Amino acid sequence: MGALPVFRWRLAPDGYATRRQLRARGLRPGGQDVAAQLERPRRRRGPLVAYLYRVDDAKPVRPMTPARWAALAKANTARRTCPSCQLDAGYVIPPSLGMCVSCAYPDECAA
Repeated sequence: MGALPVFRWRLAPDGYATRRQLRARGLRPGGQDVAAQLERPRRRRGPLVAYLYRVDDAKPVRPMTPARWAALAKANTARRTCPSCQLDAGYVIPPSLGMCVSCAYPDECAA
């Protein structure tokens, strides 16, 4: 495989898309290799790089099955459950605290 074509930021030709752009269209790369890249120059550091995929080679996103929906719900519940008090906090527990805000700051929440 030769060198990838490099385009300047916002100047990629039609037919190429990033992963996010493919997802917005209901597509996925589908195992294809990166077809090109975008580069956005920056003043004091190296350029920002975004990888592009061919839209015509992209495949549709796989539909969610009931088992995948259940697994996603279980994972989200685990992210909301405080390890200290074992209660559903109603929000995702911040990794910086490692517990719900009520357990992390008991004096401030009691007032």
